[in-house]
Amino acid sequence: MPELKIGHGYDVHRLVEGRDLILGGIKIEHTKGLLGHSDADVLAHALMDALLGALRAGDIGQLFPDTDPAYEGADSMVLLSHVMQLVRNEGFELLDCDCTVAAQAPKLLPHRDAMRNRMAEVMGVSPDKVGVKATTTEGLGFVGTQEGIAAWAVVLLGRSRNKLYLYDMVGCLHHFRVMRYEKYYVVLLDLLEKIKKDINTVLI
Repeated sequence: MPELKIGHGYDVHRLVEGRDLILGGIKIEHTKGLLGHSDADVLAHALMDALLGALRAGDIGQLFPDTDPAYEGADSMVLLSHVMQLVRNEGFELLDCDCTVAAQAPKLLPHRDAMRNRMAEVMGVSPDKVGVKATTTEGLGFVGTQEGIAAWAVVLLGRSRNKLYLYDMVGCLHHFRVMRYEKYYVVLLDLLEKIKKDINTVLI
């Protein structure tokens, strides 16, 4: 039985003139785009926050602060790829995710599969592990008045027993170091790091 982690993410961005509308890594034709320090891909941002939440690793505001010039105009697909690497570094894989975008306009159904496929490609998973739904708010709230777009995402991560045992073994090695078995610690830790790289390339 794998170790399972659930994460939830939410994001919202204001619609303004003079910006491209990017959702799920796809440029969508519209009269307005989303305002943000990066490309303001609200769907990708919600998904990243869900992934980080499952890891208990904070949020994208901490990881990619909007005060850092390095992320000005950043492609959110590059950021998503980085977050997925953090997931895999912890020995986890994405088992499933589901996302909802709330937008009064434009119609997003024609772009749903493109968004699913693009995010799946970036995360290195099959598109059937990525769900995307779109809805309006029936004219209510800031979404209904077309002031902004909101997105929610939930993810399920899993880590196999083999990976759990590996991380437990690394913990034991640190205990050995405390107990002054330094020469065994150095040799075995180097071996385990090599094994970990191999295991992290195998799906659960």
